[in-house]
Amino acid sequence: MNIRLVNITRDPTHIEDIKRLYLTSFPEDERAPFDKLVRKAKRKDINFFACMDGGKWIGMLYILNYKDLSYIFYLAVDERSRGRGYGTAILKAALKKYQGRRFFLAIEQPDERADNFKQRLARQHFYENAGFERTGQRIQEANVIYDMLGVGGRVQPSEYRSLIWGFAGLMMLKYTMKLYDS
Repeated sequence: MNIRLVNITRDPTHIEDIKRLYLTSFPEDERAPFDKLVRKAKRKDINFFACMDGGKWIGMLYILNYKDLSYIFYLAVDERSRGRGYGTAILKAALKKYQGRRFFLAIEQPDERADNFKQRLARQHFYENAGFERTGQRIQEANVIYDMLGVGGRVQPSEYRSLIWGFAGLMMLKYTMKLYDS
């Protein structure tokens, strides 16, 4: 594999593929408006990548940055490329690119009562196998509570608030968004 992370602001070639993947990979209530993601990606503290294996498009990665923090907001592999190790390869490429930073993400809690319990558990194992560890922290967005996984150290609630406020600003007012220890 020859994984490359290509910033869509420099090369928007795969933007329609990314949009389709985004709309089919994430539940509607967990998606930000796609056009706003694209607009915000022009900022220095946001990276929106088309993930490539050589010349082949394989997925998308959206990262928010604040000080020494990098937050994987969205990661998805195209359904035609799943099951081939691309997700892990993309994470490893991102960890290398952001080396020396605290890197984190949020996943749905593996709740046995959830309809997609097996998928949630598989997602947790996937990230743990890629080097992420459970931090013992949770993120609440509206009524959904996520477990935080990370590499390189814990995130303070004030840092998380600043990162999210820097990204969402007034959009954030309609949600309860907080980070806390579980």
